[in-house]
Amino acid sequence: MRTIYFLLLALLLGNIAVASKPAKQGTINGIILDEQNKPVDFVTVGLFKSTDSSLVKTALTTADGKFEFSNINTGSYYIKVNNMGFENYKGKIFILSEQNLTHTLGEIKLKPTSKTLNTVSVTAIKPLIERKTDKVVMNVENSSIAVGSTALEVLQKAPGVTVDQNDNIAMQGKQGVMIMIDGKQTYMSNADVANLLRNMQSSQLETIELITNPSSKYPASGNAGIINIKTKKSKNAGTNGSANATLGYGKNFRGSAGINLNHRTEKLNVFGNYNYSNIERDNFIAIDRISNGTPNTYFSQAGDMNRKMKNNNYKAGLDFFIDKKNTIGVLVNGYANNGNEHSLTNTKIGPNFSVLDSSLVANNLQTNKYNNIAYNINYKSILDTAGSEISVDLDYSKYNGNDGSIFENTYLYANGSLMRPTEFTRNGTPSEINIKAFKVDYNVSLSKTVKLEAGLKSSWVKTDNDLRAEQLLANVWQNDARRSNQFVYDENVNAAYTNINKQFKNTSIQLGLRVEQTTSKGNLITTKNVVERNYWDFFPTFFVQQTLSKNNQVGFSYSRRIDRPSYDALNPFVYYLDQYTYSKGNPFLNPQYTNSFEVSYTLLQKYNLSVNYSRTNDAITEVILPDPAQKALYQTNANIAKNTSYSANLNIPVKIGKWWDINNNLNVFHLSFEAPNLAGQELKTGKTAYQFRMQNTFMIAKGLTAELSGNYESPLDYGTLSLQSRYSIDAGISKSLFNKKASLKLALSDVFNTNDTELTSAYPGLKYDLYQKNETQIGRISFSYRFGKNEIKPARRRSTGTESEQGRMKN
Repeated sequence: MRTIYFLLLALLLGNIAVASKPAKQGTINGIILDEQNKPVDFVTVGLFKSTDSSLVKTALTTADGKFEFSNINTGSYYIKVNNMGFENYKGKIFILSEQNLTHTLGEIKLKPTSKTLNTVSVTAIKPLIERKTDKVVMNVENSSIAVGSTALEVLQKAPGVTVDQNDNIAMQGKQGVMIMIDGKQTYMSNADVANLLRNMQSSQLETIELITNPSSKYPASGNAGIINIKTKKSKNAGTNGSANATLGYGKNFRGSAGINLNHRTEKLNVFGNYNYSNIERDNFIAIDRISNGTPNTYFSQAGDMNRKMKNNNYKAGLDFFIDKKNTIGVLVNGYANNGNEHSLTNTKIGPNFSVLDSSLVANNLQTNKYNNIAYNINYKSILDTAGSEISVDLDYSKYNGNDGSIFENTYLYANGSLMRPTEFTRNGTPSEINIKAFKVDYNVSLSKTVKLEAGLKSSWVKTDNDLRAEQLLANVWQNDARRSNQFVYDENVNAAYTNINKQFKNTSIQLGLRVEQTTSKGNLITTKNVVERNYWDFFPTFFVQQTLSKNNQVGFSYSRRIDRPSYDALNPFVYYLDQYTYSKGNPFLNPQYTNSFEVSYTLLQKYNLSVNYSRTNDAITEVILPDPAQKALYQTNANIAKNTSYSANLNIPVKIGKWWDINNNLNVFHLSFEAPNLAGQELKTGKTAYQFRMQNTFMIAKGLTAELSGNYESPLDYGTLSLQSRYSIDAGISKSLFNKKASLKLALSDVFNTNDTELTSAYPGLKYDLYQKNETQIGRISFSYRFGKNEIKPARRRSTGTESEQGRMKN
């Protein structure tokens, strides 16, 4: 790997040297002023050849109105200037010669447009759902339905995205989605990602991007694709910010508040935000099952859970602009969250569901405390006006968690008398995760139609989980050696990638390759059970985009991807809901590999159809299996030999009138799972299913909008689970106030309280029915206010090096 690093680094440095070498090339510069002789920033300036009027390069003016074209071949040129509110400008022809390789155009004054509109206000509102060439974008910022919701609740409203009862996120029916925040991988488990998104408020979000087939630039994990959640950034120079507060109520109260600040000067941008939420929610679960035996035993379990969470999220950073081409920045972000969950479960046991022999009452209290802080140092250099650049990130992240729980199990006869003394047990599970990462990304325009991207990344992760289980015996807490254990996991991933993109007249082709080398070691210290792995992988990607005509575009893409097991999935600890229901990890999980093909068609630049085929080997799947010895039911993760998926996604926006827009999204897919031996049984499941979402937006009056959305998911088989249909309706209304500096929003999620989960077993010989109902019908009122200047340039969005690793953690 060291040799590969040196070779790639030499290639990068060599390309930089070639791209920067001036060979009979010169510089053209100037300054753009308005009618009052004040500099105008962010003006588009185009450089054209006078011989054939072909565009050579474009540039944007800086804060002081200056622009520059560097590395320009000698010849005859002219410029054009375009900016909203000013008349277009076309300059005179000039010569850039070898005798004078620096040509200064001097001051160029723009004239304001002569036509004026008398008190006419044109307001452009982005649709909630936008389909772009390589992704689907959900514009959260202006949605009234999203008001006061958590990021997880908003994500469930995205087209083709579902979140099941165990917080597994799926896209187009497939689990294994990589979640990124502002282009940064999160490196967390499914449960941890769900907790992270549950702690983020919708007021922090700008857009959600759904990328079904990512390029080699992205980490190779995520067989179902990537969901990139972009948070809001301040957009102006000077000082500005925003504040927001939300109150909500379903069965329980919830509230949140946050503030966002940004200060920008010519050399420095300082930014930060803080958000607090206090959420309480209920969850009901019921399981009826039959344990095979002689005779069979029938279990009927019902339980209520109440969870309270207090979450603190923060971010602070600064960017220092060394000059107009070089920027260095630092970023610190993290969270400090705590909460508790109380559950009371009653399990009735008998020879059939109508006859009771005995019962088990489990009264459990769980507390949790999660703290995470991440540091990032980054550098970016723009190498030329064609957009070539190099960026470097150094990252360190530390996570501490502490889950504590007390279990009280009471065994009763049918008449309610004690069968035996109540059992008391408790667990403490302190955990620590350390992540270090380094990455460098480089892109260069080899010509006007050829672009090269390359990069390196290394990450080092160490997790330490310590399960301390105790029993109360003779009024003394004593260690339970059967369950106490310590699990330490070390992982190092080294990666290198390259993409080359060629643009023809009507065709775009991109080829990419990502190489990753992984070393991991899982050590169950108490039993001295060690699992070590060392492997290399190659991940090619291929994209073609063809423009048939102005209104017809087709595309094809292929990618190979990997998903490594999450840290908690590898952790072999056992967690009990009661004696007959528990979950455990699997330290022997292998990574899964997916080959994915997609064909897309876009009509009139707004109607889109995509068809996808993928096959996953050793698919990591959450399964529910029987434990015959304990007559119990347990949940774990297992490698299923093969998972095949066929899917088609159709997005149709419809404009009924100036005041009514509808976006329709239909996703049809067939999932099949095959395993020759899953806990002693052959598994073969498959079913065609579909998901339909309709989003209505109404412009009621100036500054007053309303939204109404509906979602339906048909029955679905997934691994060992057979899920029933689900549907829900959401509604919201929004009013802008104080010259659009403030907004008041009202929303009601799950209007008819229909969003629940029902599932049965698809595993041979296992019979159970599960029903789960979370608190989903919630009314919210939210107020937000923006202050300060409204034209500040945004803080840079950047992808740190620890995001994929953090996505596999708990919070």
